[in-house]
Amino acid sequence: MRDMRAGSYAPVYILCGEEPYYIDRVYQYASTQILDDMAREFDQQVVYGRDLQGADIAPVISAARGYAMMGGRKVVIVREAQAVKKWDALAAYLDVPMENTVLLICYNGKPDKRLNVWKKAAESRSCVWMQSDRLRDYQVERWISSYVNNGEWRKGNEANVSFDPRVASLLADHLGTDLSAIAGAIRKLIDGRPEGVNTIDAALVERNIGISKDYNILELQSAIIRGDILRANQITRYFASSKDHPMVRELAVLYNFFQNLLMYEYMPDKSDAVVARELGVNPYFVKDYAMAARRYPAGKTFRIIGYFRDTDARLKGINNPSAKDADLWKELIYRIMH
Repeated sequence: MRDMRAGSYAPVYILCGEEPYYIDRVYQYASTQILDDMAREFDQQVVYGRDLQGADIAPVISAARGYAMMGGRKVVIVREAQAVKKWDALAAYLDVPMENTVLLICYNGKPDKRLNVWKKAAESRSCVWMQSDRLRDYQVERWISSYVNNGEWRKGNEANVSFDPRVASLLADHLGTDLSAIAGAIRKLIDGRPEGVNTIDAALVERNIGISKDYNILELQSAIIRGDILRANQITRYFASSKDHPMVRELAVLYNFFQNLLMYEYMPDKSDAVVARELGVNPYFVKDYAMAARRYPAGKTFRIIGYFRDTDARLKGINNPSAKDADLWKELIYRIMH
């Protein structure tokens, strides 16, 4: 994207992977910004893989080999290219691509790199290969924090908008790994804020996204850190009765916290900046690890990690003939906090 914004374009882009967010970002830019409005009418072509006769890429390559009618650059885009079956023409085109044509192949999924065409594309100096893989659950919160901090979501009148650090955790827990849904939710939060409100906080998330500010994974984590058994049980009872809080997902968040806590307890330098960098968390949350370490020393933390593994196995039916989520939550909270 930096190269494109600087006017530096490769002849061919292969945009692939199971996470469509980045593919769509590059497509949106390329389809609206490389050419001006008039040039797009004549020199830009967007086709869908499913519409190509015989599922053959050859007609697209023929279009890419043509010259721009307006005398400048030509843009040819293939969307949903995973429907294409015959790629021989692309393999030949990679040998001598047109310098004034930008060819984008948007492939939702992972191409079979054993095929000659994809081997060639991955090695070609004239081709940019971008593979966009889905994030793991534990990576999403950090991605959201980076997304809101880098400010790419901003419009002209949003320079003063800021985000409460807890919002990233709330959205990650509620929306999973769908980056497009997360970006859409952030836009909804910004557009839906009351006049004069410039901080996106938990209350605004609850009002606009439907995530409870009182019954969520951050509140449960906070109750465990404080040693508030009553509050922890209230929240887990709510989780057990709600389809929006599957136990396997919430366990993963807490498990990650205690894994980080164990690392924190063995860090020689516990300054905020070092802890935040080493654990990959917002500096705002470093105080939570300091507080938790006083209540759960390393030996206890080791045992707690074991409790999570045991609960996860039982949740999946191992050594558990009948216990429901509510029972598993109750037992886990008891074992952690006693």
